[in-house]
Parts: sequence; structure tokens; C-alpha cells
Amino acid sequence: MKFKKVFAMLMTATMLTSMLAGCGGSTENEDKEPSKEESSEVQGDKEKGGDGKVYYLNFKPEQADQWVELAETYTDETGVEVEVQTAAAGTYESTLKSEMAKDEPPTLFQVNGPVGLASWKDYCYDLSDSQIYKDVSSDDYVLKDGDAVQGIAYVIETYGLIYNKALLNKYFELPDAEIKSIDELNNFEALKKVADGIQKNKDELGVSGAFTSAGMDASSDWRFKTHLANLPVYYEYKEDGITSSEAIKGTYLENFKNVWDLYLKDSTCEPSMISSKTGEDAASEFALGEAVFYQNGTWAYNDIKDMEVADEDMGMLPIYIGAEGEENQGLCTGSENYWCVNKKASEEDIQATLDFLTWVVESEEGRDMLANEMGFITPFKTFDEYLPENPLVKANDEYAKAGKTPVSWNFTTMPSEEWKNKVGSAMLEYAQGTGEWDAVKTAFVDGWASEYEAAHAE
Repeated sequence: MKFKKVFAMLMTATMLTSMLAGCGGSTENEDKEPSKEESSEVQGDKEKGGDGKVYYLNFKPEQADQWVELAETYTDETGVEVEVQTAAAGTYESTLKSEMAKDEPPTLFQVNGPVGLASWKDYCYDLSDSQIYKDVSSDDYVLKDGDAVQGIAYVIETYGLIYNKALLNKYFELPDAEIKSIDELNNFEALKKVADGIQKNKDELGVSGAFTSAGMDASSDWRFKTHLANLPVYYEYKEDGITSSEAIKGTYLENFKNVWDLYLKDSTCEPSMISSKTGEDAASEFALGEAVFYQNGTWAYNDIKDMEVADEDMGMLPIYIGAEGEENQGLCTGSENYWCVNKKASEEDIQATLDFLTWVVESEEGRDMLANEMGFITPFKTFDEYLPENPLVKANDEYAKAGKTPVSWNFTTMPSEEWKNKVGSAMLEYAQGTGEWDAVKTAFVDGWASEYEAAHAE
């Protein structure tokens, strides 16, 4: 199937807004943005780039090695220096702030949508005349400030409950199984019955738990304080007919509690252990067949492939929380990865960065790396014949074909990173028995209002 058709299905009703708030540093080249005339020249041949170099601060640790490899390939071909650094999980905003204050800041960086862009827009070069913008399939995948194109998404991703089909089928065959097929597993009540049943029969099934460990260290907590927290926000927005808000009511926080309780109770580990459990632990538990369900996304495929779970045994379910109409819910689909070129870099470095981006999305080497090695679905017209062999991507395609409505990435409207951190801390204390659920509600509702107000203070 051609790329545009794939995306038409993937992105139905999907919003591409943002999640992270940061604060910009400063550089000495503040007044060096090229004029419109110079901007046109910057789009020319590589020979016009002079001695420019590229410094990319990458957001995604999962693809750190592949970006370094791709940079080396480009340098070998062109002689242009490309440095890639990857921020540790959960530290991108603070790392970006620190790097931007240096004498040689990133020439290529990322924001996570409008909230992140608001903090960094003074650093964003206008890409409206660039080849990379000409290659993007739709303005649905760009961030604009007026007519200026300040960010371009480079990957569209999906997350939900990754599951082991073989183990789930083994459960369905148990005499006391209350749910007998994947078709019946389309709401929270059914999910709870299945998870409870797996946990009860874990020895017979040969697993340590229904769900992988809900790790709350920095490499894993974003799966819950951000991605899981998206579900109550999504359903509240949907009910109220809005796409963002300066204050959240918490209408679906009881549903949020129910699914969090399920993750904690039917797990491979005791709730008291989750503060030390990592993202690597969860990936390993699933990949080795120790758990049936693993909340994560299409990007996790590289971490779990070629282990004990065959590709044909990997599926993905929506995250059900007990909301009305969730039987028609698809997977959570969107983007939080937008490339931005630092307009305060030298003209030579801007040119080199634009050339590098064009090569990434147009060359055989670049497209093969993004699609087949990194496993990305991208929004570029140049990727018609480059679709990843990723069973989790195919799972989303199946939901789209079935007419299910994707869950939009409303976590990109969360008011700040601090809000997410406080929600995560309250969730951890509740899980460990040192805090009450009311503290989660307070962090979620009151914290949203206060963080929004702080972010929009004059």
C-alpha cells in the first residue's frame, strides 16, 4: 500500500500538538538569521555550504546508535562533519537548554509540538523554503508560527498494549478463562478479566505476571505519567469537545486509577519494587515471554525483536480504561518529534544541516535507515516504497482498516514537564503505599492549573 494511503488510515482524527515545555538558553549569534535572499541561497548546492558542520541533539535513545551510524555514512560520502549526541531518557529539555548555552550549540534539535515550540521558537529557522518542507506530505506534520515553518515531524508513532499472541491464546484455552478470544477483548472489563485470569494461572502459563513491571525510574516512568495519563485527558477533551485546556477537571481519573491498579496488581513484580524497575527490565520481561502485556509503542520493536517472541506473535491492543464507547477505540497515534534547525547557527552550519536533512529523507541510505533499521513511519513523500517490517505498525494498520478511531496524543498539551513529574511522583507513592490516590488527583487537576498559569504568566 502506498505511503499516503497508510497515513490516511494511521492519522484519522489524530492531533499533532505538543507535550514538553522548556526554556531557551542564549548564544552570541542571536542576530545572524539569514535574510530572505540569503535563505534562498542557503537552499542551494552543497558547494555553497562552505565549511559548515552539523550537530544533532537527538531525542530518542532507542535510535542513538543508528543515528551515529547514519551520520558517519554521510560524512564518508560528503566530507561534512556530523556530530550526533543523544540526551538520556527524560532529560531532553534540560540537556537542550544546557547545549544551547555553549559556544557550539546544536544546529539541529527537536521540540515536541506547540508547547515545546513556544519555548524555543526564537531559535527556529524558517523552513518554508527548504527541500525538507517540500518533501513532507502534508502541513498536518509541521509546526508553524504564522507562515513560518519552524518544525517538521519526522516520525509518526503508535502506542498501546503490546501483547504476546501465543501466550494469550494459551490463556484463552484454559477451562476457567472468562474471555475466549481476542475479539472479546475490546474493553476494560474484559481486559481485567484476562489479566486477573493470567495472574491466577501464571504458573500454568509459564509467566511471571500478566503485565511487565511498571517501572517508575526515569527510563520508564514516562510510559505512565505521560502516555497512560493521555487516556483520561483524551476522553475528557472528547466529552467536552475541546483540544486543549488551561484547566483539567479530572472526569476520568477514576478510570485512570483502575488501569493503574491493574498494572500494579497483575504484574511481574510487587508494587514496592517499581521505583527501581527500568524500561530495559520491562522490555526484557516481554521479550523473554515472562509477561503477556507490555505498555509501549512501535518504537519498542527494536528492543524486543529477535528474542523469544516471534514477530508473528506480537500484537498491540488499545489501552482500555472503561470509558463509554471504547470498543470502537483504536491505538494512540501521533508525533512528538519535530526537527528544528537552529537559526542562530552560522549560515554555513545552517546550510550543512539542511543538506543533511535532505539527504536523510531522499537518499537510499537515509530512507533505509529510518524505515528498516529505526522502524519509522515517516510523513515524507519520498518514503512510498520504504515502510518498516514492524508487526506493531501492522497492528495499527489493522485497527485503521477496521474503522477504529485512533486516540490522539493529547499529552502534548500537558502544561509542563514539572506537571508530569509531580503526577508521576504521586503515582509512585500511591503504588508503594506511602501516599493516597487523592494526591494523584491533586497533582493532576490542581497541578495542571498552576503549571498552565506559570507557563503563560506575562
